[in-house]
Amino acid sequence: MIAHLRGRLLTKHPNQVVVETGGVGYEVNISVPTFSELPASGSEVALFIHTHVREDLIALYGFLHPAEKQLFEKLMTVSGIGAKLAITILSGMAADEMAGAIRGNDVARLTRIPGIGRKTAERMVLELRDKLPPAVGTSAPAIPVSATEEDVLSALVNLGYQRAAAEKTLAAVVKNGKSNSFDAMFREALAGLSK
Repeated sequence: MIAHLRGRLLTKHPNQVVVETGGVGYEVNISVPTFSELPASGSEVALFIHTHVREDLIALYGFLHPAEKQLFEKLMTVSGIGAKLAITILSGMAADEMAGAIRGNDVARLTRIPGIGRKTAERMVLELRDKLPPAVGTSAPAIPVSATEEDVLSALVNLGYQRAAAEKTLAAVVKNGKSNSFDAMFREALAGLSK
């Protein structure tokens, strides 16, 4: 299996590149975020490769970052998601954003990705939530611990606030410790988000 390619970037398109290594040009499928980070054609490039083998096809999928490759491979473990849909999903949202949406049960955010319906998004959350590594750079996940906190977070998200901002504000409200009822927590969090 091919796991890594280093060579000259012959051509690049938003969903595919050709990398020449040792006189052989390898056609590699890529995501849009990978495309946007690629150097100019003719430059040297190194890609982490997933070799996808079916009885009628051998396809290479390339990634600049190992974390994106790992997420791609995890996506393919979800029933109903194959390699083509997995690369489309990664093109629809940055890998760290997607991992955050999956960990945060944010089905609405996942369904905004082209090709992802509600059932597929729910399967992604259900099957991958516990398999993803913790977010890099976060000391502790801002996941509500009580039913009241979960209700407040849900209300804030339904009002249109970004989930990450709502979680951060709610965590500050909880840490403050003054408010413990839904109304009080909601008002304080809303005030914090309105600043």
